Amino acid sequence: MVKVAQGQKIKVSLTINGIVVGKYVEPRKLLSDFIREDLALTGTHVGCEHGVCGSCTILFNKSAVRSCLMFAAQANDSEIKTIEGLFENGEMSPLQEAFIESHGLQCGFCTPGILMSAYEMLQSDTRPSREEIKEVLSGHLCRCTGYEGIIEAIEKAFDRKIKE
Repeated sequence: MVKVAQGQKIKVSLTINGIVVGKYVEPRKLLSDFIREDLALTGTHVGCEHGVCGSCTILFNKSAVRSCLMFAAQANDSEIKTIEGLFENGEMSPLQEAFIESHGLQCGFCTPGILMSAYEMLQSDTRPSREEIKEVLSGHLCRCTGYEGIIEAIEKAFDRKIKE
């Protein structure tokens, strides 16, 4: 464990959405705040700050995690993908397109976190069952939609993936 004097900052180096960054941060800075404030990637939303709502979900070394439950210092030497990283080559991902087509979003506050969890699930070669999709969605709170459009969007995105 590294001891840090009060007020001293530590360097965090990581790869986020394919770009290597290095910044000095206070040791107590949350990863969600680091992403939003220091890296200006505001698609990662902060809701409950207790890991319950899922709006701050990112991919951390290819696994969906709540960025409000981690310190930025814990992300040193890691690979992170945020909602901004799903947009590639000037186009939305098939998952994002499926969400639009299936009306899987409304206000959009929870959507980035849901998309990141769904993206992790869709990296598998096995088509998730509706129950598996519901299980993943159980970690996300959405007040605007019923979850049916979200479930349909994830199924549609997986079907498109199989056809590619």
